[in-house]
Amino acid sequence: MTKLIECVPNFSEGVNLDIIKQITNEVESVEGVRLLNVDPGKATNRTVVTFVGEPGKVIEAAFLAIKKAGELIDMGKHKGEHPRMGATDVCPLIPIANISMEETAEYARLLAQRVGEQLHIPVYLYEHAQANKSRNNLSVIRAGEYEGFFKKIKQPEWQPDFGPAEFDARRGATVIGARDFLIAYNVNLNTTSTRRANSIAFDVREAGRVLREGDPINGKVINDENGKPKSTPGSLKSVKAIGWYIEEYGIAQISMNLTNIEVTPLHIAFDEVCTKAAERGMRVTGSELVGLVPLKSMLDAGKYFLLKQQRSIGVSEKELVRMAIVSMGLSELAPFKPEERIIEYLLKDKASSKLAAMSLTDFADETASESPAPGGGSISAYIGALGASLATMVANLSSHKKGWDNQWREFSDWAEKGQQYKDELIRLVDLDTAAFNKIMEAFNLPKGTDEEKAARTQAIQDATKYAIEIPFKVMQAAYGSLSVIKAMAEIGNPNSISDAGVAALCARSAVIGAFMNVKINASGYKDKGFIDAIIAEGNMLESKAIELEKEIIGLVNGKIS
Repeated sequence: MTKLIECVPNFSEGVNLDIIKQITNEVESVEGVRLLNVDPGKATNRTVVTFVGEPGKVIEAAFLAIKKAGELIDMGKHKGEHPRMGATDVCPLIPIANISMEETAEYARLLAQRVGEQLHIPVYLYEHAQANKSRNNLSVIRAGEYEGFFKKIKQPEWQPDFGPAEFDARRGATVIGARDFLIAYNVNLNTTSTRRANSIAFDVREAGRVLREGDPINGKVINDENGKPKSTPGSLKSVKAIGWYIEEYGIAQISMNLTNIEVTPLHIAFDEVCTKAAERGMRVTGSELVGLVPLKSMLDAGKYFLLKQQRSIGVSEKELVRMAIVSMGLSELAPFKPEERIIEYLLKDKASSKLAAMSLTDFADETASESPAPGGGSISAYIGALGASLATMVANLSSHKKGWDNQWREFSDWAEKGQQYKDELIRLVDLDTAAFNKIMEAFNLPKGTDEEKAARTQAIQDATKYAIEIPFKVMQAAYGSLSVIKAMAEIGNPNSISDAGVAALCARSAVIGAFMNVKINASGYKDKGFIDAIIAEGNMLESKAIELEKEIIGLVNGKIS
């Protein structure tokens, strides 16, 4: 399986778009590396770039970008709101798929060594790439910023890990490391006061605030028995935060790094800042994400805000994302475009969802064309998806029905289950066509030698097994959806009882149609034990689906007549 890492370098230039483009051109020059996002900020004078690929290619792209940034950016002239110490200020590597943090950290060390030795830039390792725990925190390394590093780098404890122990006046120093996925997130306030924004930042950040005598801002720092400042922790774990004023927008913000989104998710950070701001007489007006965000963070946020309204969370992925955007005001400062900001959407192979992305008319036209795919398997999956969608609709209508408020959560759970079946069946629409194409590709393999013949035969068998398994999954999902359909026929909104009946017809047809594809593909597979087992289970699913559909139709007709 392909190993993937993400690289998110921060460059100290957010105004000159030509410089930014020259840097990102270096990234795109490496074949196999995919540039996902470029997010410049004028007030911070900083650009966050995100790209992904196989480890060796990613560190090559990172090296070229760091080299180009050092040629184009003069730190002696740099001004910006964000803490910084170099032209390439920080360059983290993040494990994405099939690679451990330890391996990712080793790639970070290789990149750091190359930058230090070949570009002669002072480099510091951080987080998982740094063995010395006293200097693995980015904020500790960067303390003093660019202006303070002329002296700091001369201190024995602050010798760089790689590169010369001489501060480069033009390029500064660079921090390279390996870390978990981090969300950079800013919450907007209806104030211009940096001091008041900082007070909220201290309220929420894990590090909290330093304790002082009397005046909490200017009072004397209270030290412990070891002479170290005492502090009161903030309310959010795994959160770093500061307050700043953004002249470009004329507002103050709480700028946060969410370092573990399992501990403190995006929506919890937003809501907690809202609470703390209100306690201090301020209001949150919106927020902005810097760089990319995982899809799960957006879906969890959408569900969170729907649940607070006692609304069903069994809605589409698109609607959950929209709810997250609206609830957190993510489009207040600039339009938030999910297709450009959610990492899974950027990594998505569009070819893998070609049919699912079609309009209803285009899908029908494609089916009616002389091409043999999409065929009965894809159509069975689509019919099943329509059945699951109808059942989900009944559940959502029921959850919002006047007078049924005490049942909203029950119907929300059914709707969420229906959405899962719908999503799985939509995915299988394209997979069934892909399975057919695999068989065609296998039959077209060369067969001039004995080795080629053997490879071709094995490829045909592998593709045939896959073409059996996909429609069988359609059977399982469509049959599973009948549990939701039956529940809606029994307890759902009576005004939608006919919709539950149509849903049952769709689900039964999907099971029977998919089984036809299982059986026709099974005729070409040589493993008799596998075929006997899957045909036996298929017969059972088909029989149960027919019985369940008959029962549901009986319920529906009984309520209609």
